[in-house]
Amino acid sequence: MRRCVGCMESKPKRSLLRLVSSAGRPAFDPTGKANGRGVYLCRDTGCLEKARKRKSIARGLGAEGLTEAEYEALKDALEREISKGAAEE
Repeated sequence: MRRCVGCMESKPKRSLLRLVSSAGRPAFDPTGKANGRGVYLCRDTGCLEKARKRKSIARGLGAEGLTEAEYEALKDALEREISKGAAEE
């Protein structure tokens, strides 16, 4: 079980997406095994917005703060992951 940094609900690891700090920027870890600090997020843009307001992604990754462009890139990547997951079902 892992906890989403957006809604703070504990869910099975497989149902969440992992974010890691890659070269100082947050990026999704599709394998779930990349080195470094990681945080988990539900496959829901609402959770990303909640995490953004609370600044829990930056805090969880040990970063100073995330820019607007980084959040937009994360939102686009999350939407791709959501649509990819829907296509697999």
